[in-house]
Amino acid sequence: MSWLQLDWQPVWLTLQLAAITTVILLVLGVPLAYRIAHSRSRFKPVWESLVSMPLVLPPSVLGFYLLLMFSPRYAFGQWLEQVLHIKIVFSFSGLVIGSVLFSLPFMVQPVQAAFQNLPRSLLEASRTLGKSDTESFFRVLLPSVRPALLSGTVLAFAHTIGEFGVVLMIGGNIPGQTRLASMAIYNEVESLNYAAAHAYAAVLFVISFAILLTVYIVQRRSTAGGVLR
Repeated sequence: MSWLQLDWQPVWLTLQLAAITTVILLVLGVPLAYRIAHSRSRFKPVWESLVSMPLVLPPSVLGFYLLLMFSPRYAFGQWLEQVLHIKIVFSFSGLVIGSVLFSLPFMVQPVQAAFQNLPRSLLEASRTLGKSDTESFFRVLLPSVRPALLSGTVLAFAHTIGEFGVVLMIGGNIPGQTRLASMAIYNEVESLNYAAAHAYAAVLFVISFAILLTVYIVQRRSTAGGVLR
């Protein structure tokens, strides 16, 4: 099967979901990583465990509980639909929510580790120079953890591209709305249309490989530049 004959909508929808999920994770995950990294609360292990749960839970478990939470058959989902007129189940919004939760540790963990490895004197020096905590965060700390931010961004994006179980449970498999490339592969295999399945799989392979290769090249050049300086 020629790639020109492929239905590209599931691929574009997958890339759109990955991009939106990654942006949301940058906005929410980076502050969360900073908060956990510098937390001295005795509940810190609890927060770390909750963030890391998607790494060990079967995707269907998370998807199942999201399905129950947002289903209009239950109180919260019913309230969302009847009062706020927001439909989560079997919608693109549901895909986004499921993807953000499932990819959260891929953003938080590398950034958290980078924040923890920064010397505290860095922040103290910035405060001494009259910078506010907000200025210090954006102008001193974030540039210092740039490699971790890059890694987290790429991992979150790539992981979202390959999702199946969570998004299938919460989003379904609706053509043009929630059918992603991974679901399209599953559908083609079920139909014994291996040529189309191979085409979709090859597209995802090329995209994922190109993203990772670009990141490794950028990191290598950054490391080489740092050594030369």
